[in-house]
Amino acid sequence: MRGRFAPSPTGYIHLGNVWTALLCWLQVRQAGGTFVLRIEDIDEQRAKKEFEDALVNDLQWLGLSWDEGPDTGGPCAPYVQQRRYTLYDQAIATLRRQGLLYPCYCSRARLQVVGAPHAGEQAVYDGHCYTLTEKQRQAEQKTPSWRVHVPCETITFTDEVYGLQQEDLRRECGDFVVRRADGMYAYQLAVSVDDGMMDITHVVRGRDLLSSTARQIWLLKLLGFTPPTYMHTPMLVDIAGHRLSKRQRGITIRQLRNQGASAAAILSYLAWCGHLVSQERLYTLAELCHSCVLTRLCTEDIIIPEDVVDRIIRLSREK
Repeated sequence: MRGRFAPSPTGYIHLGNVWTALLCWLQVRQAGGTFVLRIEDIDEQRAKKEFEDALVNDLQWLGLSWDEGPDTGGPCAPYVQQRRYTLYDQAIATLRRQGLLYPCYCSRARLQVVGAPHAGEQAVYDGHCYTLTEKQRQAEQKTPSWRVHVPCETITFTDEVYGLQQEDLRRECGDFVVRRADGMYAYQLAVSVDDGMMDITHVVRGRDLLSSTARQIWLLKLLGFTPPTYMHTPMLVDIAGHRLSKRQRGITIRQLRNQGASAAAILSYLAWCGHLVSQERLYTLAELCHSCVLTRLCTEDIIIPEDVVDRIIRLSREK
């Protein structure tokens, strides 16, 4: 087994990030596999080196150690996406040789109109620029983004939490962007290349990414890789149902640590509220690795109470 935790350094990590990291770490450690830390910083406008350094420091403090990563190296280095751009270029070239890549000149305003989804559905591009003639493309004045043309094919896979999944690529996904007009690589391309080239066999991540899995499986196969097994997990949400984010106060690991929370208390509380253990008490990492049962994960999101900080700090004082 080769699993990975792949955070974006766009802020200080919070309980939601650590929930995912803990699940990734538990799955790999319980199987005796290799745990990989990968920094996904292709969002150059928001990603900051200070957040990357803090992220590594916070994970080390929590005890969620890794076998390969930006600080430790490994056979699949580099483990930071901004250092992997030549690999994404090679993937783009492969798609171009296969005749699947085409320029898209659509404005943001047009995309918002034609791609507006119905409730519960994702936006689907109408393929307008795929049908442009070479003369029409030459007449365009703006720098294009680059889309990959998907076939009439249904991708089927079994998620380890949400079960059987099916997606008709043409009808439910549509041609999607692999490189933006500003030159930035799209998440779908970068994550597929990275998972494939790093030989990742198991992916654990939030259910918000479940809808993007089919296109990644298709891309992985297209680029000659074997897709990993996927486990999408319930999200941590507040009492109003909003997912925990880096914009909320009081729940970053750095803030909890400054308020006296221990690493063991943070991980123990997350394991308990996620139903991985039956008792709300302090656990060591070794106890969590032995006691947590990932098959207990449910499909419903996990509500984090307003007094979560106080509860973690109280738990930190237990002996």
